[in-house]
Amino acid sequence: MNKKIEDIIRGAKTIAISGHKNPDGDCVGSCVALANYIWENFPNSCEVSVYFDRITSDLRYLKEDGNVILWKDAMERGVEAPDLFVIVDCSTVDRLGILAPVFEGAKRTFCIDHHVSNDAFADGNVIVPDASSTCEVLYDLMDEERISQKIAEELYLGIVHDTGVFKYAGTSEHTMQVAGRLMSKGIDTTRLIDETFYEKTYIQNQILGRALLESILFMDKKCIFSAIRKAQMDFYGVTGADLGGIVEQLRLTAGVECAIFLYEIGELEYKVSMRSKNLIDVSKVAKYFGGGGHIRAAGCEMKGTMHDVLNNISARIEMQFKEMAKREKTVGTAE
Repeated sequence: MNKKIEDIIRGAKTIAISGHKNPDGDCVGSCVALANYIWENFPNSCEVSVYFDRITSDLRYLKEDGNVILWKDAMERGVEAPDLFVIVDCSTVDRLGILAPVFEGAKRTFCIDHHVSNDAFADGNVIVPDASSTCEVLYDLMDEERISQKIAEELYLGIVHDTGVFKYAGTSEHTMQVAGRLMSKGIDTTRLIDETFYEKTYIQNQILGRALLESILFMDKKCIFSAIRKAQMDFYGVTGADLGGIVEQLRLTAGVECAIFLYEIGELEYKVSMRSKNLIDVSKVAKYFGGGGHIRAAGCEMKGTMHDVLNNISARIEMQFKEMAKREKTVGTAE
């Protein structure tokens, strides 16, 4: 990869950086790491603003970095079209939500991503589907000697979150080499992993327990499903930001290939998260319903009754199981 950050930002006096709505660790880490890299290494060359839909409580310490603005605040006060809008960890403009008009109005746009569903929608693009995370892609666009301990921590955070602490299939030899180089900058990896990935509040543990208790197995116990309604969220005093990790815990159920978790975000409207182990490509399912993600981790938003949502998702998963069974039968017949 010959392109570097300085090539991407060259000539821009005002730069906006953002990622997808409901940002996860990779999205937050890559946004802030990119901004800090520019602030630290090109301090007088341009004005940089970072925009987030929201930042979850486990990533709260990153809110202190530079000029970080929430989408709703930016749109309320008005945002001028920047010279350059860099969108990271985002496969479609739609996932920019209310900030999409700012992106579309920018003089120049650039996308840095690793989602296989990304169709290179920006003026310039660096998309590496084989990378574990956008933070891994971003590391390769930076000069290592210019990466400070702070930037290393943010990049490491994104890699940790999108690899499930280095256990997902997207983790490669290069991923581990990058992680090792970032560790050499002196970051506290134990604290970062515990505080942003594993640590839960008492209330988060309670609602996790409820989701597990009320989960159901279906499709010959190859799939597991659970849901949290708005009334339950109100009872516990939680938001969608507090429900991270539930679908991953469901996925760990012995014998299960695919886990589905959804929570109510409006009347007959749900946020859907999906995870799989070895066989099902959940990114295909999510993309069919207007979402996106990775082969083993993806999500979307859907409308209808809870039954309708589950039935529609199940039908797409069942199609993949049937296709696999058909291929296996064909191979067996040929032998």
